[in-house]
Amino acid sequence: MKTKYCIHLSEEERQELKALIRNGKLSERAQIRARILMFCDESWKEKRPTKEITSVLKCCLPTITNVRKRFLKGGLGNALYDKPRSGAPQKITGEIEAHLTLLTCSAPPNGKVRWTSQMLADKLVELKLVESINNAVVMKWLKKRHDSV
Repeated sequence: MKTKYCIHLSEEERQELKALIRNGKLSERAQIRARILMFCDESWKEKRPTKEITSVLKCCLPTITNVRKRFLKGGLGNALYDKPRSGAPQKITGEIEAHLTLLTCSAPPNGKVRWTSQMLADKLVELKLVESINNAVVMKWLKKRHDSV
C-alpha cells in the first residue's frame, strides 16, 4: 500500500530531530512525533512501514497520518508542537467576586443554616450578574478563597 503523505526530510531537519530527541527536553508527545517523522522519512535508509511504526512507538495509525499531514502543511514546528489554546474566559470577574463575597458573608436564606455553592450560583443568576454559572465554578472560587485566607 502506497503512503498518501510522503515525508522527505532534509539533512538539517534530520539532524535537528536527532538533536531534539537526544537532548531529552521535549515533551513525550513531541518526542513521539519526532520519532514518527524520522521513521517515515522516505529518503532515509531506515524508513519503516507504518504498521511497524505503530507497534514500535505504541501509537495509532491516525496519529502517524496527522503528524505527516502537519509536517507537509507547516514544517517541523507545526508537526512537533500543538498550537497554543486560548482557554475559556473566566466566569467570575472582579465585580462578580465582590458580590459573591458579600453573599457568602451575609445571612443565608430563611430556613437554611449556610449558603451552598448551588444556592450561591442560583443567586448570581437571579441577580443577573451572570447568564449562567455552574455550582462547581462557585465551589472552586470558594475553595481558592478559603485556601488563601
